[in-house]
Amino acid sequence: MSSLTSNNKVQLAATAVVSAAVAASAILSYQRLQKDSRLNRLKQSIPNPGDDESGVQKLTRVGPLPKPDKEDEHNFLLAQRAQAGDFDDELILEQLARNRVFLSDQGLSKLRNAFVIIVGCGGVGSHACAALSRSGVSKIRLIDFDQVTLSSLNRHAVATLADVGLPKVQCLQRRLCAITPWTKFDLRLQKFDGSVAGDLLGDWEGGQRPDFVIDAIDNIESKVELLKYCHDNGLLVISAMGAGTKSDPTRVMVGDIGASFEDGLSRATRRKLKLLGVTSGIPVVYSTEKMGEGKAALLPLSEEEFKKGDVGDLGALPDFRVRILPVLGTMPAVFGYVAANHVILKITGYPMDYQPAKARDKMYEAILAYVQASEEKVVRMIEGGRTDVCVGLKVPITPGDIAFLVEEAFRGRSAVTGVPTKLMLIRWRKPATTLVRIGEGKDEQKSSNLRLRDLVCMTKEEAVRHQKEVLLGDKSLEDLYSQEVIELVERQQKEAEAYERHRP
Repeated sequence: MSSLTSNNKVQLAATAVVSAAVAASAILSYQRLQKDSRLNRLKQSIPNPGDDESGVQKLTRVGPLPKPDKEDEHNFLLAQRAQAGDFDDELILEQLARNRVFLSDQGLSKLRNAFVIIVGCGGVGSHACAALSRSGVSKIRLIDFDQVTLSSLNRHAVATLADVGLPKVQCLQRRLCAITPWTKFDLRLQKFDGSVAGDLLGDWEGGQRPDFVIDAIDNIESKVELLKYCHDNGLLVISAMGAGTKSDPTRVMVGDIGASFEDGLSRATRRKLKLLGVTSGIPVVYSTEKMGEGKAALLPLSEEEFKKGDVGDLGALPDFRVRILPVLGTMPAVFGYVAANHVILKITGYPMDYQPAKARDKMYEAILAYVQASEEKVVRMIEGGRTDVCVGLKVPITPGDIAFLVEEAFRGRSAVTGVPTKLMLIRWRKPATTLVRIGEGKDEQKSSNLRLRDLVCMTKEEAVRHQKEVLLGDKSLEDLYSQEVIELVERQQKEAEAYERHRP
């Protein structure tokens, strides 16, 4: 009886195994048939070279050209005629009449002969390109590797639903040739980096050097490489900083890269440039709007994405951000038009009088005055209380150095508590000597041996206590601060030391 039961169990098990194998074979066969069917449909959709090509998308060096509709065909033919010189110049001048009156004949002539390069053709770059084309610039090189997506349509200057999937550089040419057919476009479907900078930023046909470069890249590494190349090769450039998470158009302004603030992209770009020896001389479009409760911020990645492994693998390309940056569609347009406006005024020689960021400059000057006063107290203490030793004492620190330390090295916060208000800089360690004397008598010059790496950022209250108990007193750093704070300060001072090696 037990033998029969055992045999039945074996038979059932064998039946189950055979059934599973048959089911798996059927599933695999079905999947294979489906794959073959899809492959056949794909092959059949590819026309033979000898077939009628009227419905085929033509391939160019910048990607597939969509089959033009009648309006596109008309615009392309008109653009070909206009760029060949077969277009009434009086009609062009009539279209540019308002600019002509504003900029003068001479200014408009300069603009019409200009060659401008735009790197990055998304929200900011597309609006800058549209403005320059409409204003009369006749030669524009567009550089971007990306395509128009549905999410691009909330901020792109000219893209439509019909352009989704099209390279952004092609989209701009396709739409703008219907507005300014005389504008010549040089399209480069390529990601910018230092290895191809010489080619992408090279002369126009005939040897015309770029009159201006607009940086509308949102990737920090590429942006830094572009700005470094322009700086080293004497190319005029203006860089658009972060329009993401910004909402106040009245806070958008133009200033030097060394003086911009309240802008994360600007801060990161400036820090990397300073480590490469570029500290100033690059105009940037940035926003002074502060982050606050209830305002948009960079969206965090979900825990599920971290569990998948290296989050860097989620980016479209290496070193590209993988988190979603909230963008109000109007703000990239503001940044793009401000950048284009700067280029137009510079090329035409129109007077420019930007309002400087006075409040920040005054803050740096106040911090520098505090550093000077603090050094004089330390010198008097070391020199036995003599007051004459501080007469004519110089401190080898500039307002630009102050800006770097506060904004970059210490990220605009106290190293002790992280508080971002009423900030000052002060010596971190008590020195054995401070005075450096050069010359004798009336020719004697006295200066402090203070270096950037010697300073630390604190609130004014913390700095007063630090001066009293450490610099002028007998307490050690370990008596006042935790090991975590001491290590943090030392890391930030190393960054200041690296900048000090490159500063002018």
